[in-house]
Amino acid sequence: MRFDPTGHQAFSIGTRQDYNPTLYYHTHTQYEIYYFYGDKANYLINDRIYVLEPGDLILMHGMTLHKAHVEPDIAYKRTTIHFDPYYFTKFMQPAYANDLLAPFRKLHNLRLQLRGEQKEMVEQLIEQMETLFSQKTSYSLQRFQTYLIDLMIIINQQCEQPLQAIEQFPSTKEEHVQSIITYIEKNFREQFTLEDLQDELHLSKYYLAKTFKEITGTTIFYFLMQRRIYEAKLKLIDSQMPITDISYEVGFKHPSHFSRAFKQHTEKTAEQYRKENQRTIQPAKPLMAERAIYESNKKN
Repeated sequence: MRFDPTGHQAFSIGTRQDYNPTLYYHTHTQYEIYYFYGDKANYLINDRIYVLEPGDLILMHGMTLHKAHVEPDIAYKRTTIHFDPYYFTKFMQPAYANDLLAPFRKLHNLRLQLRGEQKEMVEQLIEQMETLFSQKTSYSLQRFQTYLIDLMIIINQQCEQPLQAIEQFPSTKEEHVQSIITYIEKNFREQFTLEDLQDELHLSKYYLAKTFKEITGTTIFYFLMQRRIYEAKLKLIDSQMPITDISYEVGFKHPSHFSRAFKQHTEKTAEQYRKENQRTIQPAKPLMAERAIYESNKKN
């Protein structure tokens, strides 16, 4: 990525209230700050499902598989901030401050629940940042970066608080869906059926299929397919493993099925995806770091 002197292409911010139910699970190379205003949404990140509440702020590594699901007729307002970690470290990290990217690197994908004065302060800060970004002048973009540093300091302060609280779900349905996602994460490289899930979770396969679609907006096996494709993307970039071997390792029984599925989900062949991303990303090797982070995530 190239940057102008203000770093305009190094970051972006936007607030939206629409929802596209056809948006697939996706990844990107930039870090993301996601702020949720309301009303209700389920957010899937890797092998976790979060039931969001107004004031929730999520930190994400871009190469983390993520997707929101919102019920029809439910308001869905959120702000997303994307920024390039290399640019931030090289040009924005203040000498007087600790490593402001530490929450992304050490705490991985994290939800902070801002309430009261903290919530109000962050919302005002985001509003000011969006106004400055929209002006697109040299001075306004410099001021935007100053506000982004302020937001990062607030985030670092919030991350000092204990993060050991057990995730609480508002209903047993979300708990059951989390159990399905956890099972998929452990077994996506293997072949399994709804009957296997039924036996593992001691719940009807019909209930599991219906509830998963209700909470996430997608089917169990479409989610499984996305997980396998995501794993294949990492291996295509991180290694020189033959594509046929990758298809088997991530859970496909037939390479031809993998080829069709990969093209359907990415609009590229596996060969094209590897060529484009290894050439542009591999010299800095960020994906190797993302792999280590992802593996660490699964242990937490």
